[in-house]
Amino acid sequence: MTLDISKKQKIALSVALFIIIVDQILKYWTRVNLADGSVVEIASWFKLCYVQNPGAAFGMTFGPKIFLTIFRIFAVGSLFFCSYRLVRRADFSFSFVVAFVLIAAGATGNIIDCIFYAKIFDGGDWLVGKVVDMLYFPIFRFSLPDWLPFFGGKSYLFFSPVFNFADAAITCGTIYMMLFHFKELTNFTDLCSDKIKELFYKLTGKKDESQNEKNDEDVKQ
Repeated sequence: MTLDISKKQKIALSVALFIIIVDQILKYWTRVNLADGSVVEIASWFKLCYVQNPGAAFGMTFGPKIFLTIFRIFAVGSLFFCSYRLVRRADFSFSFVVAFVLIAAGATGNIIDCIFYAKIFDGGDWLVGKVVDMLYFPIFRFSLPDWLPFFGGKSYLFFSPVFNFADAAITCGTIYMMLFHFKELTNFTDLCSDKIKELFYKLTGKKDESQNEKNDEDVKQ
C-alpha cells in the first residue's frame, strides 16, 4: 500500500508524539515518586533506578550546561526540519523516515528535561535541567577467562547503563538505520553535505569549483 504525503506526515507526527508523551510521563512519575539514586526492583532483571544525567551522552559535559542546551535545541530543530523534508521526498523510504523521527523525538524528550526540569522541580533556572534516567536492565553477569588480554579475569554486567524511553527511541532508530537503510543514510549525509556547501557558497559569494569543473567537462564533451 502506497501512502500519500498527508498520511505519512500524520503517522510520523503520531510516532513523535507517542515517544515524547510516554517519555515525559515516565520521567514525571520518576521525579515525583522516587528519590534521587533510589532503586525499585520490578524483577531480578528489570529495575527502576532514578539517576539524573547532568551532561550529554554517558554523563559527559562540554562547558556550561546552558550552551549545551541551546546547541541541543538547534540540533533537535534541524532533525525535525529534515524529517519534514524527508517525508515529502520519494527517493527515501518511509521506514527510513520513521527511524529518523524516532531519533528526533527521542532527542526532543531529553531536551525537554534540560529546558524545564530545573525550573519546575528544583526552583532553578531555565535551560540548565538534568536529564532523568530510570530504566535499568541488569539481565545477567558473566566473566571472561583469565587468558584474554586486557578484559580477561573480570566480571561484567549486561546491561549496565541506566537510560530512559527517549534514549531507547534514539538507539532503536539509529540501529535500524544502520542495519536496514545504510545506503539511504549515506545518500542522506551526501545530500546534507551538498546543501551545506551550497549554503556556504551563497553566504560567502564563492563559486563551487567542483561544479564549475563538471560544467567545463560537459561543455568539452
